Amino acid sequence: MTTKRAAIFDIDGTLVDTNHLHVVTWWEALRQGDHDVPMREIHRAVGLSGGDLLDHLLGDDRDHDGDDQLSAAHHALYATYFERLPALDAAGDLLRALAGRGWEIVLATSASGAELAALRSAIDADDVIRAVTSADDVADGKPAPDPVRQARELAGVPSERAVFVGDSVWDMQAAVRDGVTPLAVLSGGIPRADLTDAGARDVYRDPADLLARLDDSAFADLE
Repeated sequence: MTTKRAAIFDIDGTLVDTNHLHVVTWWEALRQGDHDVPMREIHRAVGLSGGDLLDHLLGDDRDHDGDDQLSAAHHALYATYFERLPALDAAGDLLRALAGRGWEIVLATSASGAELAALRSAIDADDVIRAVTSADDVADGKPAPDPVRQARELAGVPSERAVFVGDSVWDMQAAVRDGVTPLAVLSGGIPRADLTDAGARDVYRDPADLLARLDDSAFADLE
């Protein structure tokens, strides 16, 4: 039986404070495409991959011809923030603390390319990040289990030896479907009750709160 353990993390809203930037830039991209979507609805959809987010907001029975233009507009708007994306308090410290306890650190995100590079730069913990699985690596994004499973397999551990930390309902659903232990943070702006209903075992305020309570967390249970 393996003694390895994987600590899998979502990035947006979990380690980097970007969810509301995504809301505003998706809102503007949709507005440019003549789609009037309330920001509260966009907020609840953040965490889905681009195509799934558009399906969720606009319906999957729509004309998809404008999807590439909408996604490109969102990317161009969001890219203006790449040089100043703010890591959440203690995000890098949390990853280093877990690595110091013997955990394999893997990131699972819908971001890719230059966006993923900007996020990793904001976290500033590449010295302890073993691997990253992005939207380019899986057939289906969250809430499908594929991103979590891919991250876990990169670490070489079974589901019972992995903990996943995320900020969205989609994160929790993906973790539950893969059989890993789901932990949630409130830093993405999703209500505690929604995260718990989606399967979160425990909910923390943000990475700093989880770091302060590591010894009483699901991570300690597997050590």
